[in-house]
Amino acid sequence: MPAGVCGCCGPLRPRYKRLVDNIFPEDPKDGLVKADMEKLTFYAVSAPEKLDRIGAYLAERLTRDVMRHRYGYVVIAMEALDQLLMACHSQSIKPFVESFLHMVAKLLESREPDLQVLGTNSFVKFANIEEDTPSYHRRYDFFVSQFSAMCHSTQEDAETRTRIRVAGIKGLQGVVRKTVNDELQAIIWEPQHMDKLIPSLLFNMQDTDDTERASGEENPASLAESCFRELLGRAAYGNMNNAVRPVLVHLDNHRLWDPNEFAVSCFRIIMYSIQAQHSHHVIQQVLGHLDTHSKNTPRVRAGIVQVLLETVAIAAKGSVGPTVLEVFNTLLKHLRVSVDGELADGRRGSSSSVSSSRARDRDSVSSSRARDSDERIVQNAIIQTIGFFGGNLPDYQRAEVMMFIMGKIPVYGTPCHTLDTVKIGHQGTKRIQAMLLNSLIMVTSGFKCKTMCAGLPAPFLEPLCSVSLMEDSELRLLVLEILHNIIDRHDNRAKLRGIRIIPNVAALKIKREKISKQDVMFMKKHGQQLYRHIYLGCKEEDNGQKNFELLFTALALITIELATEDVIIDLIRLSLALQDMALANEENLPMFVRCGVMALVAAYLNFLSQMIASPGLCQHVSKVIELRNLEAPYLLPEHVFREKCPLPTALQADDRAVFFGVCDMAEALCGSAYSVERLPIPYVPQVTDEDRLTRRKSFVDTISLQLDILSNSLPDKSHLAEEITFETLKKAIDTTGLEEQEKERRRQVMEKFQKAPFEEIAAHCESKNNMLHDRLAQIFELTIRPPPSPSGPASITSGPAHYQSVPVYEMKFPDLCVY
Repeated sequence: MPAGVCGCCGPLRPRYKRLVDNIFPEDPKDGLVKADMEKLTFYAVSAPEKLDRIGAYLAERLTRDVMRHRYGYVVIAMEALDQLLMACHSQSIKPFVESFLHMVAKLLESREPDLQVLGTNSFVKFANIEEDTPSYHRRYDFFVSQFSAMCHSTQEDAETRTRIRVAGIKGLQGVVRKTVNDELQAIIWEPQHMDKLIPSLLFNMQDTDDTERASGEENPASLAESCFRELLGRAAYGNMNNAVRPVLVHLDNHRLWDPNEFAVSCFRIIMYSIQAQHSHHVIQQVLGHLDTHSKNTPRVRAGIVQVLLETVAIAAKGSVGPTVLEVFNTLLKHLRVSVDGELADGRRGSSSSVSSSRARDRDSVSSSRARDSDERIVQNAIIQTIGFFGGNLPDYQRAEVMMFIMGKIPVYGTPCHTLDTVKIGHQGTKRIQAMLLNSLIMVTSGFKCKTMCAGLPAPFLEPLCSVSLMEDSELRLLVLEILHNIIDRHDNRAKLRGIRIIPNVAALKIKREKISKQDVMFMKKHGQQLYRHIYLGCKEEDNGQKNFELLFTALALITIELATEDVIIDLIRLSLALQDMALANEENLPMFVRCGVMALVAAYLNFLSQMIASPGLCQHVSKVIELRNLEAPYLLPEHVFREKCPLPTALQADDRAVFFGVCDMAEALCGSAYSVERLPIPYVPQVTDEDRLTRRKSFVDTISLQLDILSNSLPDKSHLAEEITFETLKKAIDTTGLEEQEKERRRQVMEKFQKAPFEEIAAHCESKNNMLHDRLAQIFELTIRPPPSPSGPASITSGPAHYQSVPVYEMKFPDLCVY
C-alpha cells in the first residue's frame, strides 16, 4: 500500500505517538488529560529506550504549536515533559534531555514573555535533577547567553520586565547549579561565560527601581544577590580571578567607583561568600585594578582604595597571602603618586593665579582646592588600608611591615632610596612623613611584642627617634604615639591619659609583669637613646599641651614596662636634668615651655614615687607639690595647661623649696635600699652622629646631606662665605682669646669624664674611634701598595713594575717573625 494511506490509519501509528497525541485534549483550556498522561508515563518507565523518540515527537509538536501560536498546547507539552523528567530514573533520561533542551531553547527564543518564563521554569526543574554520571557532550552556552539577555530585559511594562528578569536570574542560577558540580562542565568558569553571567547579576543588584516595586521571591535584586553568593561560594582556587575580574570591569563600565556604595557592597558580598583562604586573590585583583587606574581622577582612585579597605578589613587574620610586602609597596607607591598629584596641582594653581584674569583665578583656585581635597581622601583611604592590612597580620609579619614602612620614611641622616624628596620639596616630604607615620600608628595598634627587642629593633628605633626630633610638632606627636603602641603591652595607656598629679596611683590598677632578661638587656643597650630623645623632645619651642601629655605617658610606660633599679635612677636623673634645663634656659625657650617642663617633671616624679613605693621619695615629692600649689601654681600641670594661666616673667632658681633637690631624693632612695651613687651625676644626652649635623630638618636633601657629612671638619659655611677684609685678617692674627677657649674646653672635657656615667663615655669614645678608623682606612687605601715578594725579583715591563708571586710556604721570614 502507498505510504500516504498507511499514514492515515491511526491504529498503524507507533504506540508512543498515539500515547503522546492522547494527552492533548480537543480544547486546550481543558488542560492535560491526566489518565492518558499516566499511561504515557508508565510506558516511558517500562520502555526507557523509547524516551528519545517520545521527546523528539513532543519537540516536533511543540515547535509546530509555537509557530501556529497555539500556546495552550505549548503549555500542555511542557507540563508533560516536566512530569516525564520527574518520573523517569536519572540514568534513563539522558537520551531524552537533548529533546528537552531543544524545546526549552525554542521557548526562550520566542518573544512572548509567558513562553520565556515557561521555558525557564522547566529548565530550573531540570537543573535540580541530580545525574549519576556526567555528560560528555552537553553544553549550556546558549542558555547562558539567553538567560543573561533576559536579565537585561527592557520591556515597557514594569511588571512584565520584572517577571522576565526574575526568570533570567533563576535560569542563570539553574545553569550554575547544573554545571559547577560537574567536573566536565568547568568551561562555565571561562571568561566568555563569566563576562555574561556576572554582569547580568550585578545589573539587577544595582537596579533599585524594580527592587522597590517587587518583594519576596520576585525581587530581582535579592534573587540576583543570592545567585551571586552561590556562584562565588562554589568558586575554586583557580577560578577566583575569572570570577572577580568581570566585577571590576562592570564597575568601570557603569562608572560605579564614584560614588562607590554599590562597589563596596559588591566586594563585601564577595569577601563573605568566598572561602577564607582565597581572600588574598581578591585583594591582589583590586590592587592590580588600582594600578591600571593610577592616572584616573582622584575620586575614582579613592573609590577603589575604599573598596580595598573593605576587603582587607573583612579578610581573615593570616589569610592575606604571601606577598605582603608587595602589597604594602603598591599602596605606598600610590600614596606617593597622590602626593605628587596634589603638589603638582598646587603649583599649577599658583602659576595660573598669577597669569590669568581674576575670574579664571577663582575658578582655578577652587578647582585645585577641590582636587586637593579629593587627593586627601585618597591618601586617608590608603593610610587606613595599610593600617587594617597590618592589623590582620600575625606579629612576626607585622614587625616586618613596620620595618618596611619605616624604611620608606625620609629621615634626615639616613639614606632614602625609594623617595626622591628633592623633587617634592619640604611640604611634600612633610606630608609623606606624616602619612607614613599615621599608617605606622595603625599597624602598631594592638601590637603585643613578647620582648622589646622584637618591637623596637635598632634599625627601627634609630630612624624613629630621629623623626621624633623634627622641627614639626605634628611629627613628634605621631612618633610618641607609635612608641606608646609598642611599649604598652598591658593596655595601661588609657589609664594614664592626660598629664596631671595623680593622688593615688594604686587606684588606677595598673597591670605589670616582672621584667624579662631580654628587656633588661634592651634598656642597657638602648635606654640612653630613649632618654636622649625624651630630653631633646622637651626642649622644642613649639611644644604644646599635647606634646607634654604624650611625653608624660611615654615616661610612665617606660616605668611600668621596663623599669629596673638602674632604669629608675636614670629616669630620676633625666627628670632632674629637665628641671635644670628649664631653670638655666640656655635655649631661650618660651616661658610656657619652661613651665610645661616643670609641670611634666612634677607629674612624672609623683607617679614614679608611688610606683616604686618609696615613702621618703613620696614625702619629698608631695612636699614640693604642696609648696608649688601655694607659691608657684604655674609649675603644676593643673594650672599651667589651663587657658589664660598667668605665667611669671622669670623662674627664680634661688627658691629651691619649690624645686626637687638631688640630695633630698638621694637620701629618700637610700632609705629604700636603692644604689644612689650615680644620682648626683648630672644627666648629659648621649652624643650621636646627629649632633655633628646641622639643625634638624623635617626633609632630606641628599646632596646637602653629603656636603654636611664631608665638611664636618671644616669651618662654618657662614665664615667661608664671609667677605675677607682687613678686620677679618686682624681678628685671625689675634690669638689672645684662643688660650681661654682652650682652657674652657679642657675643663669641660675633664668634668665630663669625671662625672658622666660609663655608658655615655663609652658611647662617645666609640663614635670617635669609628670615625678615626674610617679616616685611617681611607688613607691606607690611597697610600699602601702591596710589597714585593721576599724571594721573588721584580720583572720590569712597559709601565709599572710587576712582581712575581711566590707561595707563602716558600717565603723566608726573619726569625723574630716566626713563632
